[in-house]
Amino acid sequence: MRLCTGMVFWLLLLWASFAAANIANQPVDQELKAQLMQAVAEADSFNDRFDAEVWLLDMSTRMQRYIPNERERLYFLRQVHSQATRAGLKPDLVLAVIHVESLFDRFALSRAGAQGVMQVMPFWKHELGRPDDNLIDLATNLRYGCTILKYYLDKEKGDLRRALARYNGSLGSHVYPDRVQDYWYRYWYVKD
Repeated sequence: MRLCTGMVFWLLLLWASFAAANIANQPVDQELKAQLMQAVAEADSFNDRFDAEVWLLDMSTRMQRYIPNERERLYFLRQVHSQATRAGLKPDLVLAVIHVESLFDRFALSRAGAQGVMQVMPFWKHELGRPDDNLIDLATNLRYGCTILKYYLDKEKGDLRRALARYNGSLGSHVYPDRVQDYWYRYWYVKD
C-alpha cells in the first residue's frame, strides 16, 4: 500500500509539473508582472485598533470550524486583512476566494500545480526573478494572490464576475464566479 501511495504522489507531482510547464509557456502579462514585483516589496496592516478587533472577532468566530487553533486563526486573519487591504480588495471577498480555492489549507496543491491558500501558479516566481519565494508561506501567497485578483478586477473595470473567472482561468464560465460569490455572501460578507 505504501509503495502504491508513493507512486500516486510522484505521478501527481509529475503531472502538476507538466501542467505548470504548459501554463508557463503562455505569454505573461507584463503589466501584471510589474504589479506583482511592486506588491512583493510592500506591507500593510490595520489602521484602527477598534476596527481591527471588531473585524477579527467577527471573522474568527466564522472561521473557527476551518482553523480550530485560535492563534493560527488570528494570524491567518491578520495576514488576509493586511494583504487584501494593501491590494485594495475587501478582506471578506478574499476569504471567499480562499474558501473556494483551498478551504484555508496553506499546503494546498492543485492538479495544475497551483499552490497555497489562493492557489498561485509557481511560474510567477520565475517571472518575477524570485525563484526562492515560498508560495506555501501565507503572507507570500496572499500577496501574490491578492495582487493578481486586483489586477484582474481593474482590467475588467470592476466586473467582479469576470475578474474571478480570469483569476480561476475560466473566463466564459460562470461556475467559479457563482461559487465564490455564493460563499462570500453566505459565509464572509461584511456590510460596509
